[in-house]
Amino acid sequence: MSVEASQYRRGVGYALAAYGLWGFLPLYFIVLDPAGALEVLGWRIIFSLVLCLILISATGHLLSTFRLLRNRRTLWLSVAAGFLIAINWGVFIYATQNDAIVDAALGYFINPLVTALLGVIVLRERLRPLQWTALGLGGLAVAVLVVGMGSLPLISLGLAFSFGTYGLVKNIMGKTGALEGLTLETLWITPAAIGLVVWLGVNGELTLWTEGPVHALLIGLIGVITTVPLLFFAGGARRIPLTTMGLLQYINPIMQALIGIVIMSEAMPIARWIGFVIVWLALAVFTADVWKNRK
Repeated sequence: MSVEASQYRRGVGYALAAYGLWGFLPLYFIVLDPAGALEVLGWRIIFSLVLCLILISATGHLLSTFRLLRNRRTLWLSVAAGFLIAINWGVFIYATQNDAIVDAALGYFINPLVTALLGVIVLRERLRPLQWTALGLGGLAVAVLVVGMGSLPLISLGLAFSFGTYGLVKNIMGKTGALEGLTLETLWITPAAIGLVVWLGVNGELTLWTEGPVHALLIGLIGVITTVPLLFFAGGARRIPLTTMGLLQYINPIMQALIGIVIMSEAMPIARWIGFVIVWLALAVFTADVWKNRK
């Protein structure tokens, strides 16, 4: 086997590991019950920063990471990225704990379309006709859900736009290592996370020390659950084409949707099914166009 083929296989393996772990994430947050969404979010930020600092120190990248802050543009973009990822994490954790995993999955199905839309609006990118068709179908899907369900799919749109905007900020920031980027982003939001945890403790709503050692261990490992898939993702992105990464990314919301429907028995009225089918059609059109023009 050639070195190139070996690297490709490793890249696919890393990508599958990343998207697979992200796909199982709803189950992990459900197991953390009775910890509420705010507590889980607070600990996720704090323990992610702790693990990131350990890893970049162990790999000798601590000083180089903080040298990035000499650039004022990078500093403020990392602050914006931190608050956007905190919003995304918070909405996702809330969805998993409030019988809205299917809505969360829909958000990540919509995300590639939102990313393309933000590219047009902010970066003045030009889309091809099939890409515009995909965006139109995505808008139609949202309209069907609004009419059929009687309300905006706020969780889905919140996740899609928060993560899409986060990706836009990261794109503008330029090439920053996955671990270094997450370190800076969690650094800015950790003071708020500490304040949140302290506030919950003062109000007697903190479960870390009250639900036994297994519960405490699961919360303590939340930094690992957050950081490891990101490192797998970075390893995959460096070794395989972006089009391949784009196709594999749908593993994540597919797994989440199955968890919501099969394991958690979330309701799937006809309007939601129609909305999902239209979104899948939009993604099929969008992906086919990207694959056709991948060179």
